Amino acid sequence: MGNNKGSRRRFGAVRQYRSGRWTASYLGTDGQEHRSPGTFATKTDAEIWLSQVEADLSRGDWRDPNAGAVNFGDYAAEWVEDREISPTTDELYRRLLRLHLLPTFGNQDLDQITAPKVRAWRTERKKATGATTVAKSYRLLKAILETATEDELIRRNPCRIKGAGKESPKERPTATVAQIDAMADAMGPRWRLFVLLGTYGPMRPEELAELRRSDVAMNAEEAAELFGPDDEPGDAPLLGVWVRRAAPELSTGERVVGDPKSKAGKRFIVLPAFLEKDLRRHLDWYAQEGPDGLLFVGERGAPFRRSTFGRKWRRALVVAGLPKGFRYYDTRHTGHNVSTRSGATLKDTMVRAGQSSEKAAMIYQHSEVERQREVAAGIDASVRAARARASGALLVRKP
Repeated sequence: MGNNKGSRRRFGAVRQYRSGRWTASYLGTDGQEHRSPGTFATKTDAEIWLSQVEADLSRGDWRDPNAGAVNFGDYAAEWVEDREISPTTDELYRRLLRLHLLPTFGNQDLDQITAPKVRAWRTERKKATGATTVAKSYRLLKAILETATEDELIRRNPCRIKGAGKESPKERPTATVAQIDAMADAMGPRWRLFVLLGTYGPMRPEELAELRRSDVAMNAEEAAELFGPDDEPGDAPLLGVWVRRAAPELSTGERVVGDPKSKAGKRFIVLPAFLEKDLRRHLDWYAQEGPDGLLFVGERGAPFRRSTFGRKWRRALVVAGLPKGFRYYDTRHTGHNVSTRSGATLKDTMVRAGQSSEKAAMIYQHSEVERQREVAAGIDASVRAARARASGALLVRKP
C-alpha cells in the first residue's frame, strides 16, 4: 500500500511507497492511467521518467507500454496468413518459423525480443544449420518485426545486424551443350524435351508442369492467335510457348495450380529453331490429347511429379558426367550462359526467364518479340555449332 506522500504535478503524479521507493503514473492519449514499469530510488528519478514520457507525448512518439505484450508466435502466424504469397513461399515461411524461429521466440512477447537476443539466436543457428537457412530465417524475423514496428507494437526493430539477411551462395555449376544433350538422352524420350526447354527456354519445372498444347506456337500464325490483336508477333518464322500458369508441388505432394512465380513470369518465349523437331515429336507421342492437354505427363498419364522425375534425373547425371549436386535449376543457369554468349543482354535473359520486375516485364514483353527472335536465333546457332564440334571430335577419335 502506498502512503499519503504524493506530489501534484502539471503532468502525471509521483508517489512514495512505505518501503521508501517511488512510483509514477500518468494519463496516456488512450485516456487510460499508466504506471511506471518499475519503482525508483528517489523522487527525482521518478520525475525524470515522467518528463521523458511527457516529451514522447509532445513529439507524438508515445505508445502504449502494453502494446508489445503480443505473443510472437501468434503474431507471426497472422503475419504469414495476411501475406499475398505463392503456396511455395507460404510453405517456406511456415517451415522457417517452425524449425528456426518459434523454438526461440515462440513463447515471447514482441517487446521481449531484444537486439542481444536476436544476436544470440543467430549465433546459435549458425552453429546448428547452414548459412543460407540462417539468412532466410533472419530476413523473415526482420520482416515480421518491421510490420510490428509499423503497427506501433514495438518502438524499434531489434533486427539490426548488418548483412545478416544476405545470402552468399556458391556459384552454381553449368553444363556444356554436349552434357545437356547427354542428360536429355538419358532421361528418355518422354522427358527429353523437359530438359531442353528448362535449358534453352528457360522455364521453371513448375511452369513446364502446367504447360499445355494450347500454349504452343509452331509458327507465326499460331503465335498471332496466342498473342491476340494487340501484340502481333509479325510474319517471320516463329517457334515458341506461352507461360501462363505454374503448378508447384509442395512437400506434402499437393500440386497447386496458379499463376507463375511473379507477373513477370507470364511471358511468351521464342524458342531456338533446333527444338522444333523435339517439340513436334513430343506433341505427337506424349502430350495429352485436346487443346488443354498437358505437355508433360508420366507413363500412366499423371501430371509431372518431382519424385518420379528425380529418380531419372539422378541416374542421368551419372551418364552425363555431371556432379551429384547439379540441380534441375542449374539447366536455367546453363541456358543463361548460352544466351549471353549468343549476344543476349541481361534484360533479354531476364525476360526469357521471367525474372524481371513487374513494371519492366510489362514493358519488355510488349515490345521485345523481335529481339527475342534474335536471341533465339543466336542460341540456335550456338547450340548447333557446339553439336557440330562435338560430332567432329567423335569422328576424329574413331579409328
